[in-house]
Amino acid sequence: MRQLLRRPVLLAGLVVTLFLFLVALLSLVWTPYPPSKMNIVHKLKPPFEFGLLGTDQFGRDVASALMVGAWNSLSTALLAVAIGATIGTAVGTVVAMRRGWVEQIVMRGCDIIFAVPPILSAMMLGAFIGSGRFTAVIAIATFMVPVFARLTLAAARQIWTRDYVAAAVGMGRSKLKITFVHILPNISNQIIVQVTIQLGLAILTEAGLSYLGLGMPPPNPTWGRMLADSQTFLGQAPWLALMPGLAIAIAVLGLNMLGDGLRDLLDPRSTP
Repeated sequence: MRQLLRRPVLLAGLVVTLFLFLVALLSLVWTPYPPSKMNIVHKLKPPFEFGLLGTDQFGRDVASALMVGAWNSLSTALLAVAIGATIGTAVGTVVAMRRGWVEQIVMRGCDIIFAVPPILSAMMLGAFIGSGRFTAVIAIATFMVPVFARLTLAAARQIWTRDYVAAAVGMGRSKLKITFVHILPNISNQIIVQVTIQLGLAILTEAGLSYLGLGMPPPNPTWGRMLADSQTFLGQAPWLALMPGLAIAIAVLGLNMLGDGLRDLLDPRSTP
């Protein structure tokens, strides 16, 4: 707690992130109204006139849709980052052990993946397997793999030069055992920070994919599709675009602040 109070950026990011996840989890068991229930009589009602945040063009409660959209967006982003981080970390550690031509091939592969943005990947996947959560997860995770592979390779390469690792090699320990005992524990802090930062990027990317119709199909609400559906009613009901836009901005800002705060907290060179 003392460390949190000394780092207001970390504290603010933690509070915002916890709030978002609590809202997302709450939506699994309770929402003010059924998020997909239409009530044409109460369509386009402003905030507080019907429900906390008003209603959309079909009379659906915006607050309920935002809550369920929080779960859909966060769960998709979490799954994509988890897959990308797991595969990327494994690739990075293996390359750090082997080096040589293996490193060159993997790094060139990472360059090729970086050249194809996740939205374009989702469009190509959607042409073959259709749009949906699976398409969004695979597209985002594919883009995350080289991020974690490069981070892990750079961090592990430094650890392999340390004296205690050289001593372990001299004692006859295998590279695999050294990786699990010495390499991964010493680079875990950097991976955790990167996961937090990439989670914010994944939420933003998922919103973009949903905006283009490449995310979860209707009637499942997502923040990106709520933005897309609100375009026609910007002059008549601006809150339809304002609410999901603010939700995306707050989520990304909170996760970025959490990542920056964790970097300062976990970096031994930082000053309290």
